[in-house]
This record gives sequence, C-alpha cells and structure tokens, in this order.
Amino acid sequence: MARLIVVEDDATNACVAQRVLARMGGHDVTVTEDGDEVLRLCDAGAADLVIMDVSLADTRVHGRAVDGAELARLIRERCGRHSPPILLVTACAMRGDRARLLAASGADDYICKPIMDHRALIDRIEALLMRRAA
Repeated sequence: MARLIVVEDDATNACVAQRVLARMGGHDVTVTEDGDEVLRLCDAGAADLVIMDVSLADTRVHGRAVDGAELARLIRERCGRHSPPILLVTACAMRGDRARLLAASGADDYICKPIMDHRALIDRIEALLMRRAA
C-alpha cells in the first residue's frame, strides 16, 4: 500500500480520487489543497507519490498563492532526490500543453481530466511507483 497525496481543490474531484485510489488501488490517500501541508508531508517522507491538480484556486505556501506546477517545483527544490514522483492532473489538453507543463513543473507524468478510465489511472500510478523503486 503506497501513501498518496492528492492535491485537489474541487471537493467532488477530491472525493472521487480518494475513493478510486483507496478502493481500486488499495492505497493510503491524503487529500489536501494546503500547499504548506503538502511540503511538510513530502519533507517528512510521508508521500510515495503526489497527484497534483494544476489549477488550484486557494492553495498557498507561506501565505502566497501557488498553482500545481509551482507547488510541484517547490517539492522538487525542497526535497531534491528524495522527492516523490508527481503526476499532474489537468484539463489542459491542447497540443504542447503536456511538454510545457512537465517542463515548467518538473513533474514525472501528466494525465488529462476528466479521468474516465480509473484502471488506467491506477496503472499509471503503479508504473510511477515501480519506476521510483527501481
């Protein structure tokens, strides 16, 4: 059972993600939109993987508003080689968005909303976790 952090500001999306990841994936899931909490959990080694919404309306780090790409960069800067894999989740699905967001954030992978294929999400997470373990 992996420890996942879901960073999501939409209550419905957060609830669905928590249920899918816990029930289908068998993972321990923490859902938050508090950027300071995410950084604390990552610093403490309490996350095996972070699933990060890109568009975060009320997420803050030290009182300053951040989006998911910036929060992913902060995790990478702060945790270095010990940072967990980061999977971006976004509705940005135009040509070039994937490469741009991955480059800007330092995230490991990217998946588009809405996520209809829950099995594919679990498989993507498992692949990232396996890659980290290798």
